[in-house]
Amino acid sequence: MGKVFLEKNVYDAALDRLEKIFSEDFAVYFSFSGGKDSSVMLQLANIVARKKNKKFDVLFIDLEGNYTYTIDHVKELQNLSQINEFYWVCLPLVLRNAVSQLSTHWLCWDKRQKDFWIRDMPKECINEDNYISKYGWDFFISGMQFEAFIVAFAKWYQKKHNKPVMCGVGIRTNESFNRFRAIVSLRKETWKDYGWTTLVQNEENLPIYNFYPIYDWQTRDIWIAVARFDFKYNELYELFYKAGLSIHEARICQPYGDDQRKGLSQFKAIEPETWSKLLIRVGGVNFGNIYSKSVALGHMKIEKPKHLTWQEYTIFLLESIGTKNYTLMIHYARKIERFIYWYEVKKGVKMADFSPKHIEAKRKGASWRRCAKMILKNDYYGRGLSFSQTKRDDMELKEMLENDDAVNKLLFFDEGKN
Repeated sequence: MGKVFLEKNVYDAALDRLEKIFSEDFAVYFSFSGGKDSSVMLQLANIVARKKNKKFDVLFIDLEGNYTYTIDHVKELQNLSQINEFYWVCLPLVLRNAVSQLSTHWLCWDKRQKDFWIRDMPKECINEDNYISKYGWDFFISGMQFEAFIVAFAKWYQKKHNKPVMCGVGIRTNESFNRFRAIVSLRKETWKDYGWTTLVQNEENLPIYNFYPIYDWQTRDIWIAVARFDFKYNELYELFYKAGLSIHEARICQPYGDDQRKGLSQFKAIEPETWSKLLIRVGGVNFGNIYSKSVALGHMKIEKPKHLTWQEYTIFLLESIGTKNYTLMIHYARKIERFIYWYEVKKGVKMADFSPKHIEAKRKGASWRRCAKMILKNDYYGRGLSFSQTKRDDMELKEMLENDDAVNKLLFFDEGKN
């Protein structure tokens, strides 16, 4: 069929979507990270809301390990004219740590690690000491998963306003296939058949929607808008560009995730003082800085020692983890045991040492290489073996984090010193 173009540019299309949202009786808030996409989205929303004489709220979840430039930019946009409530959240949430095979997650704003916090907690923020007295957030539990908090906040926000909710999210489909699917899915429910909205939940006829006003923007559109309309922006991106990163590679969110860890070396160069604190605070940071683009963290092609089979290599990896984190070793071993049971007992398929790569890429075929890959990629929930997140996984993770003080010290001396 070829490409189909709108009759308007993406800037006008985004304003039109925001006009539709602010013309209805919704309680509106925006999810803000301090990055370029959510920053432009927020400033576009402010333009439309001012025109419509409407107010909106903002949810900013502070993950502790932010660049100073990002925090400065957040404070800058906190003063936009149409913002009613700015929820600056500094609560102990469980976050992904893809740079350590011994500590797959970490807990931001953990009081037990207060002396090692990457930066001081902002004075006017929502924290463990005031989240109940200030907002009555009975849904929050210390050590809550980041994703679970997002869902729980939306439900609380809907109950607070007692009306349908629209949450603005600054995702763009050209950044990942999963984001593209979130927009084009034919299975989801939408608001008024607009594909740029998604029904999250609907209780008592008070629905909660996510909407994506800039979903069809390219990366260059973001910077064209910043230049043409004199939008405020995170100056960190200029430093990224000077450091040699393209506009497509620059990421500002917490740098220990699966994709973001590739930019750890930039953190060290741009903010050395913050970097020195990261080395102590998050296990494996320096290891990730050195090896995140290598086979050591499974980012590129998975390899093994030539003298070992994939089964032997998997056992070697398990035993290596077990010398420092026995609980994590048992966790992975149980996943592998269930994987073998499913194929060999349930389906009558014998485990191979490896299967054709195009089969394994589709998460099919029973092979030891898939098991090794799960460990190398720090795939805690075993999604590479077709498992999903379970309550048991979360309970074990919470127990590991609760006993992580000693582990953090161990990680610092064993990994951070490299």
